Amino acid sequence: MTLRLYDLAGADPNRRFSPYCWRIRLALAHKKLPVETIPWRFTDKQEIAPSGQIFVPVLVDGERWIADSWTIANYLENKYPDFPSLFGGATARSLTRYYSSFADGLVGAMFPFLALDILSHVADQDRSYFRETREKRVGTTLEAFVADRETKLPGFRASLTPLRLALKSQPFLGGDQPLYADYAVFGPFQGARCISPFALLEEGDAIRLWRDRLLDCFGGLARSAPAYDV
Repeated sequence: MTLRLYDLAGADPNRRFSPYCWRIRLALAHKKLPVETIPWRFTDKQEIAPSGQIFVPVLVDGERWIADSWTIANYLENKYPDFPSLFGGATARSLTRYYSSFADGLVGAMFPFLALDILSHVADQDRSYFRETREKRVGTTLEAFVADRETKLPGFRASLTPLRLALKSQPFLGGDQPLYADYAVFGPFQGARCISPFALLEEGDAIRLWRDRLLDCFGGLARSAPAYDV
């Protein structure tokens, strides 16, 4: 039975920009599991109500609804143990939890650069919801929130130094081949390039080279998505 994944989309149903959904898209490809992705918008809460969650990703496996990217990754590893491992073992699974949390922090760190670009791509029915909820969260207008993003960029890039150093000595966080740690950290970078022409990474940066290697994994799954060439 083909799995179904509710996946955040913009006005263009093929523009998928959720960092958390991208983690699971690559995890499913890694597991070699077929999936039908269903475009979902911020205001489509009722469509995923059986999951008990109001955010995506939500995976449907038969009668089972599973929400939250880390929960889904663990579900896939436990339910399909005969398929390629996402974590590389029990000890590595525990260590991967750090990378998943680190990636959560990246989502927040990138938002001041991307907020207005996200608004420009969301579906019409989502625009008021997105603006109102995010402006309440940040305490100002989205326009003001991103106005100084150029001045913030050097500090953001500098904050990635530990990740950059790790990726200078090996092609993936998982070693010679990518694992879920890679997909978790890749998610925010892929979400950013799917939604914004603002270049978060410099050409030649070890992180960008790693990101580009992941773009080409699984037959170019991530590279083939509508995105900006940054």
